[in-house]
Amino acid sequence: MNIKQLEDMGIEIPSDFLKFLKMTESQKLEAVKQDGYSIQYIQNPSEKVQIESVKQDGLFIRFVHNPSEKVQIEAVKQNGYSIQYLQNPSEKVQLESVKKDGYSILYIHNPSEQVQIEAVKQDGLFIRFVHNPSEQVQIESVKQNGDLILYIHNPSEKVQIEAVKQSENSIQYIQNPSEKVQLEAVKKDGYSIQYIHNPSEKVQIEAVKQSENSIKHFNSSLISFGFIVTTDEEISES
Repeated sequence: MNIKQLEDMGIEIPSDFLKFLKMTESQKLEAVKQDGYSIQYIQNPSEKVQIESVKQDGLFIRFVHNPSEKVQIEAVKQNGYSIQYLQNPSEKVQLESVKKDGYSILYIHNPSEQVQIEAVKQDGLFIRFVHNPSEQVQIESVKQNGDLILYIHNPSEKVQIEAVKQSENSIQYIQNPSEKVQLEAVKKDGYSIQYIHNPSEKVQIEAVKQSENSIKHFNSSLISFGFIVTTDEEISES
């Protein structure tokens, strides 16, 4: 249906809309350069016009029908959240989006492992928005902040080790950590033994080696492997 048919039906056409219909390509380009929002009034804007618009505000892509990958990339580079208006964005577009703002992964359906990694590299906390993250994604997250293991379901020993290497106290969020994980924690800080239930003798020794005073956090009096705890909590070698 054309403009004349609409007018014959008594439908009033906004003057702004008519103005944009009569514009040349260069005029349209100039119009969106002045105000990217004006793209909503332009019928079938060229790729060049679309790009000029989304460069101002990526969210203007919501006014663009079937934008090319090039236009999508320019939009998410300007505003990562603009990906919420894209249907089936390519991995390349998704990567640009999370590089701009990792939180935008919230709007991506089934992001690839690489996209997930880029998001958590920006902020490990974004792992909260990843469904079933791979081991590598988990590792990238806890490398930034070991305490983020709190958000990981059933982390592998490898992930646990990376977590306690970054933050020894993160062991408090790990259920039944292996002796290897416990050792990594107390080697970093002997006081982390306070978060370990029934540490082995080997772990206790490593804790005391790292910090003698950590012995006061042991569950019971320790009179073994050459150390004695006195009543005033002084530690002497037997």
